[in-house]
This record gives sequence, C-alpha cells and structure tokens, in this order.
Amino acid sequence: MARKILFINQEISPYVPDSELSLMGRELPQAIQEKGHEIRTFMPKWGNINERRGQLHEVIRLSGMNLIINDTDHPLIIKVASIQSSRIQVYFIDNDDYFTKRQMDVDETGEDYPDNGERAIFFARGVLETVKKLRWVPEIIHCQGWMGAVVPFYVKTAYKEEPSFANAKIVTSLFSKALKKDLGQNFKKCLEFRDAKADLLEKYDDNFGFEELGKLAIDYSDGIIQASETVYPGLVDYAKSCNVPLLDYPGEQFADQYEAFYERICQD
Repeated sequence: MARKILFINQEISPYVPDSELSLMGRELPQAIQEKGHEIRTFMPKWGNINERRGQLHEVIRLSGMNLIINDTDHPLIIKVASIQSSRIQVYFIDNDDYFTKRQMDVDETGEDYPDNGERAIFFARGVLETVKKLRWVPEIIHCQGWMGAVVPFYVKTAYKEEPSFANAKIVTSLFSKALKKDLGQNFKKCLEFRDAKADLLEKYDDNFGFEELGKLAIDYSDGIIQASETVYPGLVDYAKSCNVPLLDYPGEQFADQYEAFYERICQD
C-alpha cells in the first residue's frame, strides 16, 4: 500500500557535507519514493548552505508566519529546492537569527550553540505549520537527527487535534551524533505551546541534555529505529523499557526493512 511519509531531517546531502545523517537524509526519502510512496522532505536552512549553488528559492505563499518562542517573535521563512539526480524536493525552514547567520549545530570554534534548544523548537513548529499550509496529511512522520526530536512531543500534544496530524504515526531514528552541551534550564519553558504543558515535562531533568531529548522523542514516538551501528548509550535500552517497537540496525540494505517497519507501525 502506498503511504504518505513526511521526512524531517537534520541534514541532507548535497546541501551540507556528507555525514551519516546527511547521506541517510538523502538516500532514505529517495529509496522510499522509488518504492511508490508519496513523500515530503524538510531540513533546516543552515547558514553554510550555498543557496545559489543549491538553487534555493523562497516560497512566498508559505512564508510570513511569526512563531513566538521564549516570548519573542521569530519570522518563519520557507525555501525550496530539488535534488535533480533523485527528483526529491526539499523544503527548508529558515530564520535569520536561528539559521541564516549560523553554522549547523556548532559555531566556528566547534562549540554547541547555547540556543540549540530554541532552534530545534522553531524548526519543529515551522515544519508542522508548513505541512498544515500544504494541506497534506502524512500517515507516517519520520524524524532523523536531534533537530527533529521535539516533533513527536508536539504532534501528540499541541497538534493532536489538527487534521493533518491526528492519525499520523511517528518514527524516530537514533544516530551516533550527539550534542555535547545541554539545552539549558529555560528549554522546558520554551517547549510549552498549546497542550504541550509544563507538567508533561516533569519526569525529565531540568538541565535538558541530549539523553533527555532522546527520551522525550522515544516517549512520544510509535516506533524507534537504530539508524547507526552504535548510538548514544542508554537510548536503545530506554526504548526497550518503554515497549516501543524497535528496528535494530539494519545495515546498508535498509530500504526494505524500513518499509516493512512503517507497515508494522501503521498496523499497530
């Protein structure tokens, strides 16, 4: 059965340098599309992306919304481009403060940005608001990378009544890449939005680190994939303890196993 699958990627090659995340960000949507499924793909418009070379252009009808995070308005800009070799269209979430004027997860000195948590929140809400505007209803939402880790929480709380997401199943992939620093004591407050209330976050440490972010994603996902041979210690065990359906590392020939896992999640 053909499914509608939304891919929320932290990195996609060739827009950013090749890495485990960026290569999977490109190869998985392509493989799933080639199997006959309908897809949409999103990523942040990181500041190191060459817009001219990548032929990005702004989608005016989708841009223009302001998202309030930490009591501040942040304009949402949507850009789009196509990977010609794979016929994959990519939507980019952009904002001058969070993305255009920055590198990726670390700055020029190799340090994590102190507001990475806010950036992840802006990205998650930007993707979900844009999908609503597209009037497209995904059956599966697949998040790859820590930038999409708050999406499961929002879909199951703040956006649970939205027709675009009410019946969506959420899959989160775990990778080896991790943040070095925590997201700050203000992260929980910034996460609050609609029905995404503070009391839902009490079980997590106030200093929200990478492990807590992973646990949040697992708690609100319908399925977990170990996308790297080695992942952050404890998260796979945590997923098992939560009895969340888990796909073990499938190796390089992943497409058939991912497709079968999607079907399993949809049948649950």
